[in-house]
Amino acid sequence: MTARGAAQMHDGEPRFGLVRDPLLRGRVLRAGPVSMRVDPRVLAVGGVLALVALAVGVVTLLTGTLEISFADVVAALGGQGEERVVRTVQGRRLPRLLTALLVGGSLGVAGAVFQSISRNALGSPDIIGFTTGAAAGAVVQIVLFGGGVVETALAAIAGGVLTALVVYALARKDGISGGLRLVLVGIGVGAILAVLISFLMVRADITDAESVQRWEAGSLVGRGWPHAVSVAVAAAILLPALMALRRAVTYLEMGDDAAHALGIPVERYRFAALVLAVALTAVAVAATGPIAFVALAAPQVVARLTRRGGVLLLPSFLMGATLLAAADLLSQRLDVGLRTPVGLVTSVLGGLYLIWLLARRA
Repeated sequence: MTARGAAQMHDGEPRFGLVRDPLLRGRVLRAGPVSMRVDPRVLAVGGVLALVALAVGVVTLLTGTLEISFADVVAALGGQGEERVVRTVQGRRLPRLLTALLVGGSLGVAGAVFQSISRNALGSPDIIGFTTGAAAGAVVQIVLFGGGVVETALAAIAGGVLTALVVYALARKDGISGGLRLVLVGIGVGAILAVLISFLMVRADITDAESVQRWEAGSLVGRGWPHAVSVAVAAAILLPALMALRRAVTYLEMGDDAAHALGIPVERYRFAALVLAVALTAVAVAATGPIAFVALAAPQVVARLTRRGGVLLLPSFLMGATLLAAADLLSQRLDVGLRTPVGLVTSVLGGLYLIWLLARRA
């Protein structure tokens, strides 16, 4: 008996396996009461992105100040080989690569959620003020209380979450938030926080000002296992929660009235998705500093490649991870007489992307 034939049958259809659904014009993966639509194009895009991210990761591990062969990298990953090679791969390059992949993926997912709940292509955390809120929290900690690594990270998380709550409260009117109002309020709050950061920079001494500038540039230099592990733990907790909300958030794109008609408690799901996405953004920003445009561009590029609507969380994660890892690899290869922060590279690439997008639409 085949595996499909061995599957339990219910109303003439298997309860487990990949089956064709004529209503959805595609295939559905079923596991008992749980089912998920499988789109071949989305799978293909995800597979290509995973391969590109793997290729970027391999090049990152192989190249640098110390050129290492592929065989030596494989041996070093297992703790074998020369001590300096093992130290370079396991102690510096691998944690930096994993941090880039996890931070970029987290920002890609957060951008997809924000753009969906705001129903606006500009609804990303670096546009509507949440990233600026995290940066403001870190700057307050550095200038007023001292710039310890752990303390700065916690202050960034607190600043991002507090900013999100303020934006949500101000954008809420007659029990409803979201849409363009959420974006505009976020931009306004972000502008105020940017002024606060500038004021603190002016009154800070030279040492604190330099620390703030380095942190605000967004960098993966010196990022080690504590940074990679912290973002990995946050992603392992928050991503499944966002996946559970994915269908309800997708319904919100149809508008509040349509979602209400389907029995969706709109504000409850919007607030839950907002809090989870902000927490993911804040942890990512705490690990590397503000990284511009990844959250904005990753979901839009995925939507263009897959030609699908809805909240595509996993493809957005892979796209964000690939973009940031590639930008970091590029930043390490730019010979401008200093260590180029990856945040500056993503800002330049993101600006070019926006210009191209606007010119194409015009």
